Amino acid sequence: MAFLYVSAIKWLEVANGMLKFSPYDDNDVCRTYVPHSWLRFPKRSGLIARKMSSYGVGISEETRSYATAKNAVIIDLRSDTLTKPSEAMKMAMYNADLGDDVYGEDPTVKKLEKKAADLLGKEAAVFVTSGTMGNLIAIMNHCDVRGSEAYCGEESHTNLHEQGGAAQLGGVTLSTLPNESNGTFDLKKLESKLRSDRLHEPISKLVIVENTINGKVLPQSWIDDLVILAKKRNLKLHMDGARLWNASVASGIPAKDIVSGFDSVTFCLSKGLGAPVGSLLCGSKSFVERARRIRKVLGGGMRQVGVLAAAGLVAIDEVIPILKDDHRRAASIMTAINEMKSRIFSVDSKTTHTNMVMVTLNGCSAKKFAERLQLVADDDNDDDKAIVKSLALNESLVRFVLYHEINDELLNSVIRKVRYVIKELDPVLNS
Repeated sequence: MAFLYVSAIKWLEVANGMLKFSPYDDNDVCRTYVPHSWLRFPKRSGLIARKMSSYGVGISEETRSYATAKNAVIIDLRSDTLTKPSEAMKMAMYNADLGDDVYGEDPTVKKLEKKAADLLGKEAAVFVTSGTMGNLIAIMNHCDVRGSEAYCGEESHTNLHEQGGAAQLGGVTLSTLPNESNGTFDLKKLESKLRSDRLHEPISKLVIVENTINGKVLPQSWIDDLVILAKKRNLKLHMDGARLWNASVASGIPAKDIVSGFDSVTFCLSKGLGAPVGSLLCGSKSFVERARRIRKVLGGGMRQVGVLAAAGLVAIDEVIPILKDDHRRAASIMTAINEMKSRIFSVDSKTTHTNMVMVTLNGCSAKKFAERLQLVADDDNDDDKAIVKSLALNESLVRFVLYHEINDELLNSVIRKVRYVIKELDPVLNS
């Protein structure tokens, strides 16, 4: 209860009409209403209006014991990278036929690479440790002369979350474009950025797009227009398809049709597909031959890696068909939030396409909302029995990501907890 206080003076001022304020106008605090008092907790205090216990990284054993004693279920929706290999994947890994993949002799890896290439309509594929490595290899491969420039959206993973590897390791300049609300960027702005053949300028070589991006499926019509532009301006195209299969399932468009105009594409096995490690980089035979060489210098050449590729084969066969359930569950959370008609918490239904739910906050800190979802009150309200982990992306955006281990029973617990917390933190709903 340290630092928790009742703002008695403000209460009296409000009661006497001396001070007027909207319950939504204070960005420095979130308020929760309880009988007879206004309780306030500053953003930095980490406390809630009642006695709570948190559960997360760096917590004490006392808190862990408390959470266990309260029989609170922990549901982690920070990312679909949290998926764990299924029993079928583990068995496939145990029984995998192995060889030295650097020598091109691992039969399980070769099987996975062929399967990936066939699914995407490409000539060949190479197994890499991560999507970040796959994207970097593609950039270095396509931008094969010094002074090259590549183009991508400002919100793309390549721009934000790959340490500037294109420049750091590849010597490639990234030029970014503002992403529109649907994940695209303005193709006229892209064309205006392209370089001339003047000696003073970099060489325009590559355009990178991410699909899905923040859970949004790029419109296929926009992709088709981009392909036309790239051909006209002699640009290579790479798709960061970390969650390409989510895009395919949500749009109903076969993955090979989505990427047909692209020179290369990556997709991840260890996100929603549930394998422990790895991504595939697909393209032409000559592209993949060069990719293997670049992979080697980046430290990505692995030996008996069929033990990992085996899980990827199972993931493709067993998990892609059930991605639609992740999308359905994400839509259920979105609907549950929007039905509350809160002026503080909302989800844009127009951009909730796949397994991600982006909650926009207006008048309450995203960090505070995320922290409260991980807390359990010392009362017996069943709606507050889940410890829900989410990700506060910035001051006004919280992300939930669904994956196949989150079943309908866990989904219902999430919805009950989210609605409970929203009602607690929205003074209008709580009045």
